[in-house]
Parts: sequence; C-alpha cells; structure tokens
Amino acid sequence: MNDLHLQVGQLMIMGFEGTTISPNVESLLDTIQPAGVVLFARNISEADQVHRLLGDCQDLVQTTLFTCVDMEGGTVDRLRDVITPAPSAQEVFETGSTRLYREHGRLIGQECRALGFNTDFAPVLDLRFSASAKVMGTRTVSSDAPAATRYAAAFVDGLRRSRVLACGKHFPGLGEGNLDSHQAMPVIHKQWKDLWKEDLLPYRELRGELAFVMVAHAAYPEITGDPVPASLSPKWIQDMLREVLGYQGLVVSDDLEMGGVLASMPIEQAAIQTIRAGSDIFLVCHSEEKVRSCYEAVVREAERDPAFASQVERAADRVVRFKKSAPELKKPSMVPTRFDVEQLRVEMVEFMHKVTGSRTPSELAVAEG
Repeated sequence: MNDLHLQVGQLMIMGFEGTTISPNVESLLDTIQPAGVVLFARNISEADQVHRLLGDCQDLVQTTLFTCVDMEGGTVDRLRDVITPAPSAQEVFETGSTRLYREHGRLIGQECRALGFNTDFAPVLDLRFSASAKVMGTRTVSSDAPAATRYAAAFVDGLRRSRVLACGKHFPGLGEGNLDSHQAMPVIHKQWKDLWKEDLLPYRELRGELAFVMVAHAAYPEITGDPVPASLSPKWIQDMLREVLGYQGLVVSDDLEMGGVLASMPIEQAAIQTIRAGSDIFLVCHSEEKVRSCYEAVVREAERDPAFASQVERAADRVVRFKKSAPELKKPSMVPTRFDVEQLRVEMVEFMHKVTGSRTPSELAVAEG
C-alpha cells in the first residue's frame, strides 16, 4: 500500500451518528477509507438494519472493514434491545464453569456474527481490585490474575468458534484506577513487579490469542517516570507490549475522544502521538468532525515528517496483512431473518438461566464431567 492517504485510513476505526449512512458519513467513508467502523446503541435499532448498515459501510470502502462493537454482556451490551440481554462477565465467572465461560464467548460471538460484526472489543482483562470496583462494576471478574485469565481465555476461544476477532483491554490494566477514563485520566501508582505478576499476566498468557490489544488512557508514573498515558507512551507500547511481552497482533488505542487522553493534548495531536508511540490503529468513536480532523492531522504530519511517514506505512502494512490472513474477515454472514434472531434470543435466555439458576459451581463442575 503506497498511497499515503490510504495508509492513514488504515490506521483509523471510526464511529458516527445514526442508523443509516448520512451524506456526511458517506463522504467520510469514501474519502478516508478507514480500517473499520464501530457501532454503538445509537446506531442499532433492528438486527437486519444493523447488518445492512455495516454492509453499506463496506460498499464504500475498498479493503475489508473491521466491523466492531463493544459486546461484553451485562452493562456493556449493545445488542440487548435487538436480541436479549447477555449476562455480565462477573455473573458467568461466578459459576466457576470453564464450559460456561467458553459458551459466553461463543453466544456473544454468534450474535455479533449474525448481525454483521467481525470484531468484538472484549474481553476486559482488568483485574477486580477495590480501587476500580465502582468504575468497572460487573465488567471485571476477579482480583486473582490466573482466575481472570482462565475466564478470558475461554471467552476468547468462544468468540473464535463464532469467527469473531477478540480484543483484550485495557492494557496494561485499569484494576487499580479509581477514575473513569471516559471522564478523566487515572494515575496508577504501582510497581513493576506487582504489575508483572498481576495486571500483565492475562496479556502474557493470551498474547498469541488476541487479534487486538486496546491500550488504556491511564498513566503509570512509577514505571515510566512521567504522566503520559499508556495510549501515548512508546515505553508502554513499543518497549513493554511489543518487546517485553512479545505481542505481535494489532495495537489499538482506546477512543481518543475520552477525557483520559484529552487531559494530555488535543485529539488531533493525540492521533499523531499514539501512532508515534507504536499503535497500529486509533479509535474516534463519536464526532464525525473529529474523525475528519484527526485523519487530516495525521496526513499532514506524515507529509511533513519522513520518519513518521515510515511509521504510518509500517502500521498500515501490518493492518492490511492481518486483514488478508484473518479467516474471521472472510465470508460475511447473510442478513438475519426474524427466525434467526429468535433462535439467538432463545439460546441466550437458556444460557442466562444456566448462569443465574440454582446450580452451584460444584454442581456445574460435575455436569461438565
């Protein structure tokens, strides 16, 4: 991929308003040719509408899109109103059943796939420490790193069985953060040896299983010696994630419209800096104006700075090579029928009953054999 404008497009996953493609969104997709799109509740009204919306996006983009959604279950469940609510990670974890952990991922993946999504920004790998309990709620499962990793590994395997890409988040860990990075930047004072054995364990164990790792808008001054959030830090992305942990998949920033990163710099500068720091892709999830301004800022910086242009080219090549090799991006699903949606609903309702029913973890273990 030699054209700079196309290369920069492959570094972006964009969100937009509405349940159909407006003229402005059509112009953005046609001009930017993004790596992917991400949908939220504001974009979702019916199952077949979602599938057609994603298909309309793909029709305007030359390369295969990452069609993305945050689908964890519980409080982060974008499909609850078009199918049925899915249980939270914490509820499923409390069954103690690895089989149900895997089934959680498989059923969520099945829903995603049926509606046209090929990428789920899940699972959450943050640990369930008291500092973040009010912020993260039921999105986290345990303060015990090996136990949290077992849940996440099975969930990822379930997504894979449904041909959906997984994204571990939020590297290097928000478990000790007491602020919501949507609003402000958490500053986490934790020593390296503790991060290594706790927060980083899921990433160490799952580094070969995750298509994406999403980097947090949180600072770790005990590690880096500065207040820069991990999402903008070459020490975290290039040195720690790539070199020390050996992660070879795609690195994506969390949404650059979040307060946790905007506390550091304007969004256009953050888009440039996260690529300089080693991210392959950045998210701009809401403002169509910011999607365009970030794209234009990265193009201008690459035209000005040959070293940065080389980084852009390398990142775009990684994204394109990944797209060509990923089986999850081949053979998109057909538009779901009412029968398909009802089948998905029935399966998830039955699963919810297994999770919240009267059987104890020991009984579930016996049932697994």
